[in-house]
Amino acid sequence: MFQGESALTLDGKGRVTVPARFRDALAALCAGQMTLTKHPSRCLLLFPRPAWVEFRAKLMALPMGSEAWRRLFIGSAMDVDIDGGSRVLLSPELREWAGLGKELMLVGMGSRMEIWDRARYLANEEATLAGPMPDGLANMVM
Repeated sequence: MFQGESALTLDGKGRVTVPARFRDALAALCAGQMTLTKHPSRCLLLFPRPAWVEFRAKLMALPMGSEAWRRLFIGSAMDVDIDGGSRVLLSPELREWAGLGKELMLVGMGSRMEIWDRARYLANEEATLAGPMPDGLANMVM
């Protein structure tokens, strides 16, 4: 399970360093083989390959009316590997689509991670806090 936030910096070649706290788990889980794709919130999803394969199978099982969503996730998916410097390359197309600048946030979200432009992530968090908390969640934490 991936959880927590990590501030990252995009290097000049479009790579980010995977935080040390995730490296051992990723080595054991997927030997550093991952898949990167779009998320509707204009961030990127980073899956260990086995979690991606499972997610992709669920997408393929959806009815034809979901074809545009399959296209968003599967059509933009790129297989990536963690290199010898513990970095992952983010393609120019995906960086542009997600509006990624130099300062990023990596957010652990269970079986996957999200990569956000730091300013967009903080703005999204503030917008979430400004709105009402869903009832089910409010009953859990209040």
